[in-house]
Amino acid sequence: MASRRHGYANELESDRDDHGVLWQQVTARHGLGRPEFGKVHPGRQRRAMIELLCQVCAGPADRTRDGVLWLLRDHRGDWKGWPDGMGSVDPPVCAPCVTISLRRCPALQRGAVAVRAREFPIAGVRGTLYRQGPLVPAVVGIANLPYEDPKVRWMVAASQIRELRRCTFVATEELLCQV
Repeated sequence: MASRRHGYANELESDRDDHGVLWQQVTARHGLGRPEFGKVHPGRQRRAMIELLCQVCAGPADRTRDGVLWLLRDHRGDWKGWPDGMGSVDPPVCAPCVTISLRRCPALQRGAVAVRAREFPIAGVRGTLYRQGPLVPAVVGIANLPYEDPKVRWMVAASQIRELRRCTFVATEELLCQV
């Protein structure tokens, strides 16, 4: 039983990532609809994380010798050395999109910092975790899991996680002047 996992009845190869994790199926309707902050399209989020694309415009994320640019909620009080070692489901950003992000994202309006990370390995996934039920899989809840966790075979992922390492803070004013 340990090797069992769940899946879709008519599962496609593209429904799983390179690690064999099942991903949430969603319709792609490019150019339609409006952004819903906090509800990122799983396919777009996954592509942005894999290819290090800006979460706003889907162009290349800003990269310098100091690292790739991330715009994060300010949680410097969470632990010493934050955000080093933090797992992020938010893709990086390009410098021109910093202004629009700070202006339109409700979460960032509550306090944001710009960070450059020199290392940012893919660390796992976030999604709905299930367990085997008597007839159908039963929902356990939302979870973040590393790919090495055996429970990941019972997840329907919605976001990929990158661990941010070797981080330095960047003054947002410097980025706003670059545009």
